[in-house]
Amino acid sequence: MSLVKFVFAALLAASAGAVHAQPYPPPPPPGDNAHFGWADVLRVDPVYQVVQAGPPHQECYDQPVAVQDNSHAGSTVLGAIVGGALGNTVGKGDGRKAATIAGAVAGGVVGNRVSAANDRTYTDTVTNCRMVSDYPPQRRISGYDVEYRYRGEIYVSRLGYDPGERLRVRVSVTPAE
Repeated sequence: MSLVKFVFAALLAASAGAVHAQPYPPPPPPGDNAHFGWADVLRVDPVYQVVQAGPPHQECYDQPVAVQDNSHAGSTVLGAIVGGALGNTVGKGDGRKAATIAGAVAGGVVGNRVSAANDRTYTDTVTNCRMVSDYPPQRRISGYDVEYRYRGEIYVSRLGYDPGERLRVRVSVTPAE
């Protein structure tokens, strides 16, 4: 045999072994009544799983809001105190009590109205946050549904890899009772 034919035959044998490379399980233990064979693969269908590509994150933004300052409580109380003091100086005897009460009520009303006339509106900023995901879900292959023929019978199995054209199978024989 010439050197060229020898090298060509060696390369052909090496490439043929690489085409059918599959993980080989260890041989069965003695007394297991099992052996290995080859099945022809008829169909391979990928099985997809939808997975979230990235974690969601918090997105915050500032939003302007109009705020109206309408706190009249301080002005109402101050007006009631001033009105009560003025009413107390006007009345005499039992009328003094009535004049103090009437002055306090009138002063409170006047203080509230003066405060309402001076209401202010200003702009403030509120921060709003929400959870968002910038990553769309992705389909990834999680396995393969493989249909294969062994000695004339059709079988289907889910595998974690694409077996190619042939599939090594483990055949176990047990007595039927």
